[in-house]
Amino acid sequence: MGENREASALIAMSGGVDSSAAAYLMQEEGFRCQGATMRLLRTDDGRNAADADSVCRRLGIPFRVLDLADAFEEAVIKKFIRVYQAGGTPNPCVDCNRCMKFSRLLEEADRWGLTCVATGHYARVDRDEETGRWRLKKALDAGKDQSYFLYTLTQEQLARVRFPLGNMEKRQVRELAESLGFTNAKRQDSQDVCFIPGGDYGAFMESYTGITFPAGDFLDRTGRSVGRHRGAVRYTLGQRKGLGLSMGKPVYVCGKDMAANTVTVGPESALYAREVLVEELNWIALEGLDGPLRARVKTRSRQQEQAALVCPESGGRVRLVFDQPQRAVTPGQAAVFYGGDVVLGGGTIVEVLKEKEGEDGL
Repeated sequence: MGENREASALIAMSGGVDSSAAAYLMQEEGFRCQGATMRLLRTDDGRNAADADSVCRRLGIPFRVLDLADAFEEAVIKKFIRVYQAGGTPNPCVDCNRCMKFSRLLEEADRWGLTCVATGHYARVDRDEETGRWRLKKALDAGKDQSYFLYTLTQEQLARVRFPLGNMEKRQVRELAESLGFTNAKRQDSQDVCFIPGGDYGAFMESYTGITFPAGDFLDRTGRSVGRHRGAVRYTLGQRKGLGLSMGKPVYVCGKDMAANTVTVGPESALYAREVLVEELNWIALEGLDGPLRARVKTRSRQQEQAALVCPESGGRVRLVFDQPQRAVTPGQAAVFYGGDVVLGGGTIVEVLKEKEGEDGL
């Protein structure tokens, strides 16, 4: 195709089936393509890059590896640890999309004279004819939709991002990859945080920081010690399994005091709250908020959206007031606001405002 910059794309190649299918679809659409794998971990064994290189060779497109391990450590891993140590539960996939994938890949696209970046994410982008704003929308395949993790995309980024799989189901993507003879067609999707295979966050943080997180007291809601925990960073709000407590009834983690190294447990009813404060906002479908807005909100990626009123607060925050109390809303996670299939915007949960209730210990 020559050097037609008007139809050129950097393809983010993870080595998996989704990004491989995305590369093929962009090529079929007439784009001059350049494949690239981001090396984010110093311990990377090179398998993902080898799989991506194999696909690019099959498609006849050039391929490069971008060594971004230092930047990833600063932007994602260190923040992950800071948030856990402060008592929150971080969302590293959101941070990776915000700080690494799209900002760095668009910089590389500019360096190589390419007009857009394409990835294997399940989401859609279009432009609102009335407002002229670019919109992020849910994928056709609701079970694979990744719009929750992409809410930080800016107007400038959305104008240059392509999601070729947004109108496809995962089944169709695998069938396409098989028909093309891709060796990764049946490769299973990873469910772990990429830098913590196996999911043991506590062990990872101890190994990374050289700090041993000390045991401390489990407390009931009156402040009475009811057992010993293995380090407060190892527990998340709403957790029931792995507490090792015999209380005569089910109990859940409903609070942590990192300074005192205590974990408070209580009944499931103690996990519910209606009001949440959110900051670090990014608005997509609208420029900002000048009054209360009705929306559907997710506070976890796999959650069904919940009806809420989004109210502007001082300091650029918003207060979410849910129609129904929500379970285990967790500081550090993302709250993403939807209007139908359209992502209105989102931000980081910083505080959960619980109604006072009578204390009965449990």
